[in-house]
Amino acid sequence: MRSLEDDLELARSLEPSELADAIESIGFECTRCGACCTSHDGDPHTATVFPDEVRALLAADVDSPTDGSGNGPPEDDSSSGSTATVREWRDVARPMPYGLREIEDESEPDGGGIDSDDATSATRLEGETFEWALQTDACGDCVFYAEDEAGVGACLAHEDRPLICRTYPFSVVLGDDESTALGQPMGETVDEEGVVRAHECEGLGRDISREDAETLARTLKERAIRELEEAIAVRDGYQPVDPGSGEVVVHDSEGAKRIDGTVREK
Repeated sequence: MRSLEDDLELARSLEPSELADAIESIGFECTRCGACCTSHDGDPHTATVFPDEVRALLAADVDSPTDGSGNGPPEDDSSSGSTATVREWRDVARPMPYGLREIEDESEPDGGGIDSDDATSATRLEGETFEWALQTDACGDCVFYAEDEAGVGACLAHEDRPLICRTYPFSVVLGDDESTALGQPMGETVDEEGVVRAHECEGLGRDISREDAETLARTLKERAIRELEEAIAVRDGYQPVDPGSGEVVVHDSEGAKRIDGTVREK
């Protein structure tokens, strides 16, 4: 079995022109349908976001996202005379739900549990998990997704969106090994060309310019490298913790954190 370091070298050796050939062959044009940004069959939208990407979204000059934290919408910083939107970590990111368990919410959680997306209001989540997901609203949609009066979707943080959003609906496999498919987005694989995999999206099969295919290919390679660098950092820095009752601990490349993004003291 190859190591993460071996896969990282394979990712660094990916040839953008070959990735662009594959993307151009499959074809893609975003129709702004919003399917990749919204909930599906009752499951909330789940897209991985890394710590520096969260900070970029916190600093981004975007319209106020819809509230997903349960703490009310972000407010203007009127005390400083600024009209810039004040956002907190939990306005942008939530713990990746995988590995967390549901508990009955009988009292105030110790360390900050979170409400389950698909459970009753008396149920909360606790435990350890790895990485962050973009925050969602009460409907399970990404908080940065919005539609105009005609129902056309748009990302409020388009220029600062995470790598997985920039490269949807594509992913890559390394060394012709399907088990090494990196950061696969939501949706089944429906097409492939070389090491490139295409996932469910109504925009597939449409014409794409060579320039756009090359831009997407470079970003896809960047994402493959970044995901492996992040995985290595998480592995090397991981230290088991014993979460308190109702507490959620998130392990990312910067260590163990609380749900507000602050470092959890040992």
